[in-house]
Amino acid sequence: MVLRTRITDALKQAMRDKDAARLSTLRLINAAIKDKDIAARATGTDEGVPDSEVLAILGKMAKQRLESARAYEEGGRLDLAERERSEIVIIEEYLPRQLNEEETAAAVEAAISEIGAESIRDMGKVIGALKGKYTGQMDFGKVGPMVKDRLS
Repeated sequence: MVLRTRITDALKQAMRDKDAARLSTLRLINAAIKDKDIAARATGTDEGVPDSEVLAILGKMAKQRLESARAYEEGGRLDLAERERSEIVIIEEYLPRQLNEEETAAAVEAAISEIGAESIRDMGKVIGALKGKYTGQMDFGKVGPMVKDRLS
């Protein structure tokens, strides 16, 4: 819940500063978190989603904006691409530092040895362990093939 508080405080500060671009992005983040809260309530959880879930939401939002920025650039809409990139910068303020290639490889090795994974059938367990520890810190689209290569 600490992350949620940071976002709310930043939203209030953006209102005070009359920073329209930042305010808009923070409102989008807040709306995404509230949507997830509502979905969680349907399953019987009265509390809000945990910080790990908020990190996943933020990671997904950053990735979506990166894809949109690329599409806008290909379409010749550089103004819209720049707006998407500025939103990415704001979203990434709340994400933990991304692990580099060596750190990611070390984390994959540690998870494999910790679980005792020996074959490709254990890939789900390894990915689950990594998601539990490193949500928001690594791109799981790249981690999947790494784990698969290591276990093959």
